[in-house]
Amino acid sequence: MTTAVQGTAVDVPTEDGTADAYLVRPADGVPRPAVLLYMDAFGLRPRLRAMADRLAGAGYTVLVPNVFYRAGRAPVVELPEFIDPAARPDILRSVTPMMRELTPRAAMRDARAFLDLLAASPAAAAGPVALTGYCMGARLSLLTAGTYPDRVAAAAGFHGGRLATEAPDSPHLVARHITAELYFGHADQDPSLPAEQIERLEAALTRAGVRHRSEVYAGAGHGYTQSDTSAYDAGADERHWAALLDLLERAFPG
Repeated sequence: MTTAVQGTAVDVPTEDGTADAYLVRPADGVPRPAVLLYMDAFGLRPRLRAMADRLAGAGYTVLVPNVFYRAGRAPVVELPEFIDPAARPDILRSVTPMMRELTPRAAMRDARAFLDLLAASPAAAAGPVALTGYCMGARLSLLTAGTYPDRVAAAAGFHGGRLATEAPDSPHLVARHITAELYFGHADQDPSLPAEQIERLEAALTRAGVRHRSEVYAGAGHGYTQSDTSAYDAGADERHWAALLDLLERAFPG
């Protein structure tokens, strides 16, 4: 059963400026467990607001920040209503510099501001929050869970890329700090997360004793949850919703 929701644009003060964001909550006004939803590289747009609305309808208060705010308010780049393979290269050329600018250190400064906003919001219940992230947002979800372990109850990542590289700041290296339960829904047709990275991530989480589940979605490609792109896979998307809501129910029982 879903409930009516109420969404609004909000500004989040950060150390580096002001991040625009979308905040949505059940319309009954009762404080609910909070979820920080990290965007993919295509940014804060109607599809992500609709995903946040669905989470709010399931009983959560959801914040979706524009993590590219240093380059401007969303939409930071012009997007077609549907992102097909022909449009993708030009969009990626525009957003790649922003992705590079968003270093782990900068992203985690921002994460603190996002968590602070939720902690201060009357729409959010007291206590740790949950995280979910898509594509590059999966990296941000993992990094946030390891950087602020006392503030995160659960974290998920879907069709994430470069989660466990050999770089000295690879996201998987925060595993030893994580106390949250994690879930990952990997895309098996995803060149940004080859099998060796999936294995490296799994080994790091297991070695650190992190409660987690990692699944590879057969036949799904990078971006399978995003219905405004040609990568969308309806079956994989519904599987992602089932896994995410199950994780949230365990994190926030009752």
